[in-house]
Amino acid sequence: MAAGSRWLRGCCLLLRQNFPVLANIRRRCLSGVNGRRHQMLGVGLGVALCAVPVVEKQNSVSLSNDALIKRAVSLVTDSTSTLLSQTTYALIEALTEYTKAVYTLVSLYKQYANLLGKMNSEEVDAVWQVVIGARVDMTTKQQEYLRLESSWMTALRLSEMAAEAAYQSGADQASVTARSHIQLVKSQVQEVRQLSQKAETKLAEAQTEELIKAQGDESSLPQGILGSTEAGEDPYLRED
Repeated sequence: MAAGSRWLRGCCLLLRQNFPVLANIRRRCLSGVNGRRHQMLGVGLGVALCAVPVVEKQNSVSLSNDALIKRAVSLVTDSTSTLLSQTTYALIEALTEYTKAVYTLVSLYKQYANLLGKMNSEEVDAVWQVVIGARVDMTTKQQEYLRLESSWMTALRLSEMAAEAAYQSGADQASVTARSHIQLVKSQVQEVRQLSQKAETKLAEAQTEELIKAQGDESSLPQGILGSTEAGEDPYLRED
């Protein structure tokens, strides 16, 4: 048994001396195994480090309830201001169209009053139909602006509530901006309302003037108006 071991070691020694390439291959193989072992250890360590959660220090002020409320109320004031701007624009446009329709009717009434006594009954009826058409157009535009005025009032109340909420939450800048916008749109709408009210006053004067002239020349009134006037009725209460 001992002789066999000595013979085996002698063979290995002989191989290393006569075939050094085999020894180099063994050393390279062992070094490669060791290198891969170190590489695997490095990768494992990196994965382990990545698995550890990194806890960032949060800013407690930015996440406080007060800060979140201020941020939310600022968004609300922006939204309500946008709604108020859109409804204000629509209302002003509708009021302007209504005012134009009123002035158109005023002009027709004045022309009609000036022509009384100068036209036959057929001409009077024809002119009166034009006046009726203008009155229908004015009424339609009046209904439209009243509908938009209701929406505008709702938007106005929402903006006022948002401004108050901003003030209560400490969002002073948002509150001041919202209240300034509210005052601006109120003044704009009031200005256009005054123009429409002035036109309505002109219309009432023109109707009164036309009525006085019509009563002075009842024979020129359109068919059907004369009988109602003799009965003591206001001709403007008739159905058009």
